[in-house]
Amino acid sequence: MEELKACPLCGGSNFKKQFDCIDYTVSKETFSVQSCLSCGFVFTNPRPAPADLGKYYKSDTYISHSDTSKGIVNKLYKLVRGFTLMQKYRLVQPYLEPNTLLDIGCGTGAFLNQCTQLGAKATGIEPDPDARKYGIETYKIDIRPEEALKEMQDGSFSVITMWHVLEHVVDLHGRVEEIFRLLKPDGRVFIAVPNHLSYDAQFYGKDWAAYDVPRHLYHFDIQSISRLFEGHGMMVEQVLPMKFDSYYVSLLSEEIKTGKRKFIPGMFRGLVSQMKAKTNSWSSQIYVIRKKRGQISQI
Repeated sequence: MEELKACPLCGGSNFKKQFDCIDYTVSKETFSVQSCLSCGFVFTNPRPAPADLGKYYKSDTYISHSDTSKGIVNKLYKLVRGFTLMQKYRLVQPYLEPNTLLDIGCGTGAFLNQCTQLGAKATGIEPDPDARKYGIETYKIDIRPEEALKEMQDGSFSVITMWHVLEHVVDLHGRVEEIFRLLKPDGRVFIAVPNHLSYDAQFYGKDWAAYDVPRHLYHFDIQSISRLFEGHGMMVEQVLPMKFDSYYVSLLSEEIKTGKRKFIPGMFRGLVSQMKAKTNSWSSQIYVIRKKRGQISQI
């Protein structure tokens, strides 16, 4: 295990333990969720060493890497996905000039395929070789290993997307620095992450499925996202909800909390989370980010 001595966001050295979470997906190991006393950033600590992280993704129920339909929750997820993929495309489409898009952490390539089919010049990055192979063979799309990021030219993309990916990245500042380098001056970044300040997160506490330790290394809110990107010459322009996520996460959380698949309570809790959500308090949120005018990365 790797124990962090410095906050991944601000570099502070004093932490407070929030609670312990169990990895219900793969290992059944227990991991601590801590917060930085200097900036409030919440993160998993200790966490697996980078070389060991891959084994925590080896589950046939991990949908972004396997495209599985096992279980009622994953069946519902795939049922809704066709609608949400088009929503995502419509969100990024106004900025696709000249149609260059980079999807980092594209998994098996569903969103990348959607964009390609609609005429975008889209490239994917996916570190998992099995997910990458599935996307290439199934959709015949351009998916490259993570190392390919370093070979891409500065200012290559008008849109960069990371759909529920930033929370998995080991080198947080290094990745944001890479995004800044690759983004065109008037381009946009779309970052979707769970929001640990949402109602469903507060209700389920340590049983909230979106903590998803140890795969989720960080647990974001608008303050931490804003601070992270502002440190690299960018700013949050808009915050948008991912409205279906509260239902999906609540269904999973209900099973973690009770040990049983409780469809009605899970859906009800997801609905309550929707109703209680106000600005910046949705279960998962999309942050639309752009470069500051005339700025360069500060870190």
